[in-house]
Amino acid sequence: MSLPKMVRFHPVRLLSSVHHQQQQQQQQLLLFRSITPVTAPRRSMMHSDYRRPGQPRENKFPWQQINFDFSKGLEGIKKHFTLMKNQFFERWTGPQGKSLLDHVLEQNQVVFEFRGPESLEQWSVSSDHEIGGSSEIHLKLGKNNNTCFLYGTLCSTPPRDGETRYSGYCTMRSKQPLAAFDRKKHFDLSNFNSLHLRVRGDGRPWMINIAAETYFTHTKDDVYSYFLYTRGGPYWQDVKIPFSKFFLSSRGRIQDNQHPLWLDKVNTIGFTLGDNADGPFQLELDFVGVSKDYAHTEEFAYELYKRNPKV
Repeated sequence: MSLPKMVRFHPVRLLSSVHHQQQQQQQQLLLFRSITPVTAPRRSMMHSDYRRPGQPRENKFPWQQINFDFSKGLEGIKKHFTLMKNQFFERWTGPQGKSLLDHVLEQNQVVFEFRGPESLEQWSVSSDHEIGGSSEIHLKLGKNNNTCFLYGTLCSTPPRDGETRYSGYCTMRSKQPLAAFDRKKHFDLSNFNSLHLRVRGDGRPWMINIAAETYFTHTKDDVYSYFLYTRGGPYWQDVKIPFSKFFLSSRGRIQDNQHPLWLDKVNTIGFTLGDNADGPFQLELDFVGVSKDYAHTEEFAYELYKRNPKV
């Protein structure tokens, strides 16, 4: 009976393999030390690091931008409870604080009227300067503090940031009206069918934008637009645009699926200039109102697509 052969270890080979492994470990340690550690942004878990081109990066937490002032809190409480009281008693009078008979028979209504510095607080202006462009826009009261004077300079040259491809716009938009405790408040224009403006421009075409309330997140950028052609000169012009002429667009792109504007949930009204004509511009507004034209019976001026047509 033969015994199994004993396995013999060579001490020279064993020591050489151990020495080789130690050398590999030392090389890996040197390699890891030479590589700079990858550090995550300090607020990467709080919100996205995306910022618009041309704007500096803010390294503040959201609660650091809030002014925790006791006197400011008392003013806010007084303001919101006053608004809540007014809304409560307006409901007993009628829609928007008017009697029901006046609301039904009303044919004209002034939504925005510029008669003092406090009227400009309801509007905000913006331009491509926010993304690094060179356009400028300013807002002030006209002569005798009875009009709104919008002026500036348009420049369509895009900023050299490597990201922005198009530029050259200036916008004036009304602020979102708020009810008590910062709840959204809508303009109810369902009793009217036309937008009435009294303007005096310099011959440039403007875009009128109306934003209504949406129920879905992906439709928050939907606006209804139509063109305002100013004729220039020192004379005022009264413009009446039916709401049926406004077409639906989203982020500057006209949508294939068009549908009428919800007039009972209008949020903001704005004016945009972007005609690619570089140079100074000006637009003067007297009032922004709505009217009811009984001769206009059109419901919607554009073709409506049926998703499931009847065969």
